[in-house]
Amino acid sequence: MRVAVCQVNARDEPQENLKTAHELLRRAAAAGADLAVLPEYVDYLGPGARQPEPQPVDGEFGTFFANAARELGMWVLAGSFHEVGPDPEHTYNTSLVFDRSGALAATYRKIHLYDVEIPGRVSYLESAGVAPGTEPVVADVEGVRVGLSICYDLRFPELYRRLAIAGAEILVVPAAFMMHTGRDHWEILLRARAIENQCYVVAAGQIGDHDPGRTCFGRSMVVDPWGTVLGQAPDAVGVTVVDVDLDRLHRIRAELPSLANRRL
Repeated sequence: MRVAVCQVNARDEPQENLKTAHELLRRAAAAGADLAVLPEYVDYLGPGARQPEPQPVDGEFGTFFANAARELGMWVLAGSFHEVGPDPEHTYNTSLVFDRSGALAATYRKIHLYDVEIPGRVSYLESAGVAPGTEPVVADVEGVRVGLSICYDLRFPELYRRLAIAGAEILVVPAAFMMHTGRDHWEILLRARAIENQCYVVAAGQIGDHDPGRTCFGRSMVVDPWGTVLGQAPDAVGVTVVDVDLDRLHRIRAELPSLANRRL
């Protein structure tokens, strides 16, 4: 399977953000990607006061990426967006997966919400406006089992172990990882999730400055089950394409059967 991570710098203009996303998907398809992964909040990352109204799964956001998947003949994981939530004050942070025909193949709602206070650096309470999802999701992408997650989920290894036990061979992480934490933790956490679950990890991040005064780390990458970084995006908007060797995954799991040897 050939996978692509699409790195974007979403701002406060949804139509421009979607135009950029489509161009990156086009480039991924031209490079022969079977699956392209976009970052968290690919359609809008700007001031909360101008945030677009939340949408249902089959709203404008979902329709846009369903059409792109069908047009390009490629599986698309459409990062995430604000889905209509359980009440007027809360949305869901939701990833959608579309198959080559544009049909919706999987929906995942972010479970772990980013509630963090780092004095002088980060003050963010995601749960103030977003409700947590409750269900881990593994999607079947043409016979390959793909475990879904979003950004802050990365810090919770129990989620990824559940995905691996459910058969995941690839773990996807659309993200908008902050610069302050990303420069020290992003790669280490991605490689750890790959090693401990003996899975490929495909992580697509936002890059650069976003309103209001938010900077994301980028460095989108693909990591193999041994923890080796196979491809990493430079510090710019763009596409990185990597071939995933499932035979190598099966070989690693056979030679070092840590998943099979688990006791808990």
